Amino acid sequence: MKTLYLLRHAKSSWADANLADFDRPLNGRGRRAAETIGNYLKANNITPDLILCSTALRTRETLALVTKTTEWTTNVRYDQRIYEASSSRLVEVVSEIDNDRDVVMLIGHNPGLEQLLFLLTQQREGMSTATLAKIALNMTTWTAIMNTKGTVEWVVSPRELES
Repeated sequence: MKTLYLLRHAKSSWADANLADFDRPLNGRGRRAAETIGNYLKANNITPDLILCSTALRTRETLALVTKTTEWTTNVRYDQRIYEASSSRLVEVVSEIDNDRDVVMLIGHNPGLEQLLFLLTQQREGMSTATLAKIALNMTTWTAIMNTKGTVEWVVSPRELES
């Protein structure tokens, strides 16, 4: 059994029109949302064996705030392929995970994350900024990802947690 958490980056800033999309930082709301998700992860004793993170600034900042809040020392692998990735590219990234890693978190972007969630589970879920989804996969190797139908166990957003 493998578990894949999908986390969309928190809300980014559009204040500087000269910045490339890749270089956009989080805004204030995004920083608070990342901390809210971090608190949720900590309160529920969720710690991944590996974190795969896009190299875009807003995903790296989301990860930094989550790990600060959770106090994780989890191994992180930054992968430039996650930025602007299609679901098939994300499947490729996930299929390369070492099989000794049972619980993995992927921090990335839409529409790729929503498409990946649907591809793996046949369930449509919105992945607004800083939304976290848990997918259970009945498989023993990550290379089997495309031959396994996963199950969405839950999806949570900062907005739900703050209300």
